[in-house]
Amino acid sequence: MKVMTPECDEQRDAWLARLCADIYGREAGLSPLVTFTGTRQLLFAHEAARLWALVDDQGRPGALALLTLDASGAGMTLWLHASPGGDRESLRRLIRELAQKAPLRVDAADQDEEAFFRRCGIERWFAIPGGRRVGLSSHHPARGVSELEPALSFDDDAVLRRFKHDPHFFEQEKGRFVERLAAFPG
Repeated sequence: MKVMTPECDEQRDAWLARLCADIYGREAGLSPLVTFTGTRQLLFAHEAARLWALVDDQGRPGALALLTLDASGAGMTLWLHASPGGDRESLRRLIRELAQKAPLRVDAADQDEEAFFRRCGIERWFAIPGGRRVGLSSHHPARGVSELEPALSFDDDAVLRRFKHDPHFFEQEKGRFVERLAAFPG
């Protein structure tokens, strides 16, 4: 198993489609498509996000992670992560590798998620408003919560408005999502 980023746009889009499907599920309405489209059209286009995978010898991803740059470009946030086969160990190994090499930030919703990220090598933790916790890898430049920059993102509502006002764009993106999801190595 090795950690890699996709070699071409088609592979990247297949991995992203699968990640979105795994995160949101099959009955999630337009959410997977909005995330797929916004990430491709805005974040990837501006080199503000990068997709990583832990792949086996045949190039099949056992875990996927989408990292987005923060506003200053000095740190990266683990935005989405999943294991297509449900293998938490592959996901842990992927996040651990990324934490060892990148200025990584993770947000934990609860104690179980924080414990998982701690097993991934994230050891610096801070409380943030809303009862959440944020963890930083040893490479992250922030020394505290006050130094954290927001992660770059896109406006979901703007993507939805474009879908509504541009039916051709919607059909094109929907077709690309379905096609790329079907191309994910099984």
